[in-house]
Amino acid sequence: MKATKVHIEKDGSGDVTLTLEEPEDMWHAYNLIRPNDIIRASAIRRVVTESVTGAATSKKIHTYLTIKVTTLDFDAAASQLHVSGRVSEENDFVRLGAHHTLDLELQRSFRLEKAEGWDSVGIEQLKDAVDTKSRAELWAVVMEEGLANICVITEYQTKLVQQVNQTMPKKRAIGDDHAKSLRKFYGILFETLSRQIDLNNTPIDQIKPILLASPGFAAQNFLNYIKTLQQTSNGKTLGALIAKITVTHSSSPNVSALAEVLKSPAVLSKLGDTKFARETKLIDSFYESIRKDDGKAWYGPNEVMVCVNKGAVGRGGGVLLISNSLFRSNDVDERKKWIALVDKVKLEEGGEVRVLSEAHESGKRLEALGGVAAMLTYPIFDLDEDDEGGDGDPAG
Repeated sequence: MKATKVHIEKDGSGDVTLTLEEPEDMWHAYNLIRPNDIIRASAIRRVVTESVTGAATSKKIHTYLTIKVTTLDFDAAASQLHVSGRVSEENDFVRLGAHHTLDLELQRSFRLEKAEGWDSVGIEQLKDAVDTKSRAELWAVVMEEGLANICVITEYQTKLVQQVNQTMPKKRAIGDDHAKSLRKFYGILFETLSRQIDLNNTPIDQIKPILLASPGFAAQNFLNYIKTLQQTSNGKTLGALIAKITVTHSSSPNVSALAEVLKSPAVLSKLGDTKFARETKLIDSFYESIRKDDGKAWYGPNEVMVCVNKGAVGRGGGVLLISNSLFRSNDVDERKKWIALVDKVKLEEGGEVRVLSEAHESGKRLEALGGVAAMLTYPIFDLDEDDEGGDGDPAG
């Protein structure tokens, strides 16, 4: 995403003009835009005109509309974002208050103004959106013989980009129909994966890690197939690709199996310091603390509020874990509550704040805990019996 104009005052007023450059930017825009925000973008409207004779004609016109957002509809699979709202600035074609849905498109700019001003969370989300480094970090293929799900894992979401499916004949004691079909399947899978990662046009040093996972030996056999291709072609690109591949076990060939795969210590060591690897480790540490019952891990809105108000989520190891879905609430007061909590931990207490995406497994695990949790600098016990500040303001 590119910011062509940024005009934000110290009091949070102002607007930004953004251009969506690639499908991943739709996800950033979805998290950035909230109900009641003001958006101006190009639109197509059907206009009916009536002549002096009473004949009505209908035609589509291109215009710019400014709407006050009511709802957002994001289709992750198709990378489409539809923003609905009421027209807040009328023009020659649209009356004030008319309902319209803007379809945000790639390579087209839109202007965004925050209804309650640009708060700290919104500014951080804007910085993340225009950060060109936030791209694909890992490719993953979860598979079995005859079925493969190709996924791309970015800093903010795990997305199924293509499925390869082929009917396989049953294994026979005599004949090699199954072996021929399997080689054909691996060939189609390799060609599909190569197109997705743009292998022919990607510099060798920029090839991203690739994770192959399967319940049996399908992943390892697919890697062996690629090694055979490398031996026959003697290509440096294939050699670099093989060096980036990690093979691991999964319980099924489904995308959902990636959750357990990404928690594997062997896999995490291969992935290095990626955002989702850090978050996975953090969530694992949180659950380990819960199992130990050491009083240094609490979850749930009221419990976390109390911990923050007691100063237990500050310097020296305090971490606030919060789902980005909480900032998309239609309730303005609800959004302000979580923003105030983030500001208190980060700015006043000096603690760490991690905003997790619910499109990643770490974010889904946090959602199961109510969307907010905290790791404390010192233990607090019997918090569920202490109602101090349970419904209080996060600012204390």
